[in-house]
Amino acid sequence: MATTYSIQYLTRRQIDIAKWDQCISGAVNGNIYGYSWYLDAMAKNWDALVLGDYQTVMPLTWNKKYGFYYLYQPAFTASTGVYGNQLNNEIINAFIRAIPKKFKLVEISLNAGNLLPGHELPDSVNRVNYILPLQEDYTVIRKRYRDNHKRNIQKAIQYGCTLQKGMAIDDIIGLSKDSLQHLLPPMDEDYERLKKLYQHLLTTGKTDSYGVYDNKQQLMSSCVFFFSHQRAYYILVGNNPLGKTIGASHYLVDSFIQEHAGTDLILDFEGSDIRSLAFFYNGFGAGIEYYPSLRINRLPFYLKWLKK
Repeated sequence: MATTYSIQYLTRRQIDIAKWDQCISGAVNGNIYGYSWYLDAMAKNWDALVLGDYQTVMPLTWNKKYGFYYLYQPAFTASTGVYGNQLNNEIINAFIRAIPKKFKLVEISLNAGNLLPGHELPDSVNRVNYILPLQEDYTVIRKRYRDNHKRNIQKAIQYGCTLQKGMAIDDIIGLSKDSLQHLLPPMDEDYERLKKLYQHLLTTGKTDSYGVYDNKQQLMSSCVFFFSHQRAYYILVGNNPLGKTIGASHYLVDSFIQEHAGTDLILDFEGSDIRSLAFFYNGFGAGIEYYPSLRINRLPFYLKWLKK
């Protein structure tokens, strides 16, 4: 017989933020995206499901459109889901069942800790993330690089590329916008939200920015790293088309690895199912970490076809 869990639905105003953040901090599957200040910064709205005295929690990032409430994954927020210790299949399923029926569409990414061995979540598909532990010496990690990556790094050096840290966030945002023009880029509002979050993390020493410039001091590649839970999150990436031909992004990532090798950090690439990006991440020796993407469509029949 399945255990019955008393899971509360709380609005943002009802949440005890100190207890919430303590749960995220101490959870075996905690990540930066689950903290209240991250959710406040990046989500349009969020409420939560809470078990017990915040032993296990789940943020519900929501919005409203055409009169319908729905759950969505905020920009620059790779995965949320159920957080806690001693998670099992019953608890995770109970949280998913507890998502209020008022949310007519659910399209959110859960974290890797919600994908337990031998358990397939209903209404979900597994997505791919790439992670690279940096505990070993740099020379050991570099041996696992794909030969093509090593050549690209050398190409950037021969071209006269240089690395700069602590660069202006506006420059990184500008390059990111330019490089995503052919895709479905984040909205200007999302970039502004991330900019404020970056400035907050800058005061606590939990972020750093990297840029690679060519021999004419033109920005070729850039990114922001966020640090939490012994992870460095590869966020807000931008690449100049010319930079791709001279190995600028390879040089940037290699520089970060070289600087942080031998520490307890894990480099989290935040994806991807896109083949070219997967090739890029895997080329540094990064391994796959699967996480579930949850999709539940409760829209009225006359609207369901819009979200097939």
